[in-house]
Amino acid sequence: MKEIVPPAIVQNQFESVRELFSKNVVPSYGRFDLALSHGAGSYVFDVAGKRYLDLGGGIAVNCLGHAHPAITGALAEQSKKLIHVSNLYFTEPQGKLAAELVKRIGDGKVFFSNSGAEANEGLFKLARKFGHDEGRFEILTATNSFHGRTLAGIAATGQDKIKKGFEPMMPGFRHIPFNDLDSARNAISPATIAIMIEGVQGEGGVTPATPEFLLGLRALCDEKKLLLLMDEVQCGHFRTGKFQSFQRILEGVSGGEKFLPDGISMAKSLGGGFPIGAFWVRAPFADLLGPGTHASTFGGTPLACAVALKIFEVIEKEKLDENARKLGDWTLNELQRLAKKYPSVVKNARGLGFMLGLELAEKIPAFASSEKSAAVQFTNRLHAAGVLVIPAGTQVIRLLPPLNLKPQEAGEGISKIEEVVKSLV
Repeated sequence: MKEIVPPAIVQNQFESVRELFSKNVVPSYGRFDLALSHGAGSYVFDVAGKRYLDLGGGIAVNCLGHAHPAITGALAEQSKKLIHVSNLYFTEPQGKLAAELVKRIGDGKVFFSNSGAEANEGLFKLARKFGHDEGRFEILTATNSFHGRTLAGIAATGQDKIKKGFEPMMPGFRHIPFNDLDSARNAISPATIAIMIEGVQGEGGVTPATPEFLLGLRALCDEKKLLLLMDEVQCGHFRTGKFQSFQRILEGVSGGEKFLPDGISMAKSLGGGFPIGAFWVRAPFADLLGPGTHASTFGGTPLACAVALKIFEVIEKEKLDENARKLGDWTLNELQRLAKKYPSVVKNARGLGFMLGLELAEKIPAFASSEKSAAVQFTNRLHAAGVLVIPAGTQVIRLLPPLNLKPQEAGEGISKIEEVVKSLV
């Protein structure tokens, strides 16, 4: 990839940008005090010209980093042909992208949306359609899960803080402990129609599902005639080193080669920064949502699909799945080294590929005087050091870098993280 030299920024426009937001943007986000201007590869620059190593990846979105020429080229080329024509017609890019997804997952069909929340909404509707004639509608999800910010999404999400202020919750969702098969079995009621989990809980603190839990859920759902749904919005698209997280988790596990969910939601890295979501439905259920049952005005536009197809091409050509796996394993080992070396600051590290979590120790003295969580305070210190990461809950920071992160960039990130950790000892 040809290096992109960013333009010089000579004036700090942060205050004027923040003022624009203060006056005109709904304050629904807790934003950090950074105003970003442009990016190049694994780096992003603020309006003052300061460079940051982006290990947050737009929350697992920027799988090829910033300003990747393949993405900008695909956008330019396709925009000269068709940008949008609606789903009343056939377009080749959507058909080709669906085929690519089916090829990598299994026999089934794909619906395209604009986001992960919309993809999950589609799976909720699929489950209700499947159980409608029997009066079954309830979906079991996991504690500490995250499934979006729509009304159904927050009802499905297993975190009370997400629901606060929006009660009463939409009925039809109950929560079970993650990685606890017995609790799942005991929670099934006559109304239950599906179980939905993440392969790796992201917002919940970067916790992977165990192979036993996945295989056990598949057997349980078969036994009880339930749909097994997986939210791969954050943990999918090669982030763990395989296309979907369950493929990495079950790699080499007896029976794992036969495992397949009934529905999978996708988004984030699928478009590398261009909005697109999708859900795949296994063959026996792929035609449940017939004409008139579900729709999306902007879902699967030629422009979005052309970008997603190009991203597949780059990942395959450059073997970025292998990079996420090998360099991700190295990065995890380094984070675990920090946990052993600085136990008063780092409790542990976990994750798969380029979806990693660093859990901070409880009651770090340097953080005691602030009401902000340890994760936010640690993130702010990393910002000062020139690194972007993503908090998860109060004690965990996430590393969700681009799949094409270079070894020297990973080393730079570890070095700066260790500097911050040492400053807190």
